[in-house]
Formats: sequence, structure tokens, C-alpha cells
Amino acid sequence: MARIIVSTREAKAMGTGNKQPRTDTEPSDGHLDRLLDEALKETFPASDPAAVGFDKPSGSASGDPDGGDVRAATPIDAEGEANPEALGTGRPHPGIWPDLPYEAWKETCATLHLWTQVVGKVRLARTPRLNHSWQVPLYVTARGLATSPVPYGHRAFEIVFDFIHHVLDVRTSEGARRVMALQPRSVADFHGEVMAILSGLGMPVPVDERPCEIPGAIPFSQDRIHAAYDADYTERFWRVLLQADRVLKKFRTGFIGKCSPVHFFWESFDLAVTRFSGRPAPAHLGGVPGVADEIMREAYSHELSSAGFWPGGSGIDYPAFYSYAYPEPDGFRGAAVRPDAAFFSEELGEFLLPYDAVRTAPEPDAVLLAFLQSTYEAAADVAQWNRVALECARGIPGIPRSVS
Repeated sequence: MARIIVSTREAKAMGTGNKQPRTDTEPSDGHLDRLLDEALKETFPASDPAAVGFDKPSGSASGDPDGGDVRAATPIDAEGEANPEALGTGRPHPGIWPDLPYEAWKETCATLHLWTQVVGKVRLARTPRLNHSWQVPLYVTARGLATSPVPYGHRAFEIVFDFIHHVLDVRTSEGARRVMALQPRSVADFHGEVMAILSGLGMPVPVDERPCEIPGAIPFSQDRIHAAYDADYTERFWRVLLQADRVLKKFRTGFIGKCSPVHFFWESFDLAVTRFSGRPAPAHLGGVPGVADEIMREAYSHELSSAGFWPGGSGIDYPAFYSYAYPEPDGFRGAAVRPDAAFFSEELGEFLLPYDAVRTAPEPDAVLLAFLQSTYEAAADVAQWNRVALECARGIPGIPRSVS
């Protein structure tokens, strides 16, 4: 797995931007809110939006306590930029790859991590188990992060973190909808409201309140410590995920062996994609907080190379792309990888590429693809994977892959 319910920093230690400027054709927030109101009134003509659970986000949810529009482009904080000379990079790409200094939003990051665990555990409770825990992740969407349809008998519901309008949007296959503002609130309050929304929709989903992969974590209903929400940095984070998801999906097309989807693991709070050699791996030692050892053993049952994006924390106070192999083959950590800014972290047991090395590069996609490909090759070569049988040319839109 790729940090797949697993690769936490603690487990490994035990041995195992700026917002997009609005275009002239983009509707304003107020216009979008009115469209949503009108759509709901058409569906429920005798009701007001609040009566069907639609609550517009308050000013604080949009990042502006006065309720103003904060979506206009803002200048990059020069103090948060990486040293272009040290990284061998050029000008930053603020609109596409926004600046995301961990220190500036770490409290929001910690709160959002726990909020995604609440929603992720709802999906976990209702979805049949799949190999390597692939039934649990969230998915990057054009608005944020989503569960995809969650079965509830013959019905279904979907939960979406909308990081453009900063709402949690819950919809059912029967047409019902509830919308909750994303704004500063404790994990306990967030958990309570999500549970109330699902119950109100006739789809109650009790969850295990113990957070996963967080040492010393507080049960959801008792956590009134984590309560930060900065809408600006949350949107930046999602925009980074949007670009990382796109490039990881391109990278994924170059492999015809067993490979995971590109998905967001709420347990470890990272985006990941994982390739498998097809050979079984030694039993994982387990010991990950909040995760049963048997789950870890199944997640790492086969030899793999995994890569993705992580926003920082646990002693790494910057966002980074990562790549690791399980089990780690002899010679892996000493392999030459690209670009020059990439390095092997002895603390984490994986290769890291600081996000700023990608963000400020003249060709961010090329830099990230070089990291993904070279670290995969390092794992596959030293472990003697059958690369000829497992690899293919990367996919091109509209062109079928040639099979000889």
C-alpha cells in the first residue's frame, strides 16, 4: 500500500497556495449560493433551504469574518518560498501549484485530518472489505474530497468535502441532501453533526471513534482541542492534491501489473498510488496506533513500491512527495534518484522530494514524474522485479495501448 492505512512515520520508525484568480466567466460565490437555493426550492417548493438541511457557509467559513469574497488571487508569501537556487528551480507557479507552508496551517491540517477520519470511518463501516484496505480511501474531485457512493442496503449516499464553497455536502440516491458549513469547530462537534445528519436522512452509521495512525489520539466525541479551520489554506491543500492526483494518474498508466487507484488515505492523510511486483512479502510487524495488526499484515502482504504526497507533520515540517518500497530491498536507499532535490530520509525510511522543489520548477510535472519514475526504478531494479512483463508506455488520451 502506499501509506495505505499504514505507512505512518511512527510505524516506519518502529522498523517496519494561492487561490486561483477568478475569471470573468466564473460565477461569484453569491451567484452560486443563489443557484443552490433555487435548485433546492424547486425540489422542495413549500420549504426554505434551511428546512431541508441546506445552510450556507458563514463569513468565517469563507475565510473572511465579514463575509467578503477572499477568492481573488493573493501574493505568494516570499518568506514561505523555497530557495530556487538551492533546489535548482525557477519561478513558482502560484495558481497551479500554490504555496503551502506547513507552519502556516498546521493547526487546520491537524483538525482537517481528524474530520476526514470521521467521514472515512463512515465509509469504512458501510463498505465491504477490499484487498489492501482499498475500500476506505477518499478521492480527489473537482471540488474537494469525496467518499464515492456508500451502500446502505439498496440505497446509497455520498459525502463530499467541498473546498470551494467550504461545506460538507451529503446526498442520497433518493434525492435528499444536507449541507454543513466547514468553519472553525471542534472534532467533537463535527463528529456529532455528521452523525446527526446521517440519522436525519434515515441512514445512521455508528463508527469506531478511535482515530487511526495518530499516537495518543482523543476519541472523536471527546476532542474539543482540534478546532481550527483556515479556508484559504484548506483550498490551497486541495489544489495541490488536484495537481498531484493528475500527475500520479499519468504515472500510473505506465504499469500493467497490479496497481492501486490513486486515492487519499485519511488514516495517514496522504495521496498515494502503489505498484506491486506480484510476489508475497514478509509479514508486517504491525504496531500502528489505532490499526489492528491483522489489517497491517494484509495491507503489506505483497512486495510493493508506493509513492504519493504528504502535507507534513510528525517532525517533517514541510509538504513533500514520497516514495518507499516494502520490504526495503538491499541497496534501495543508496540508489541514485532524480531530481537533485530528492533525498533518502533515514528517519522515515523513504525517499522525499520537498513540494517546493516541484512548485517552483519551470516544469513541475516533469520534475515530479522524474522523481516517481526514478524511485520506482530504484525499488524494482534492486529487488529484481520482472519489469518487462509489468511495464508499458504511459497512456495518451484517445489512443488505445498497442498490444503485440
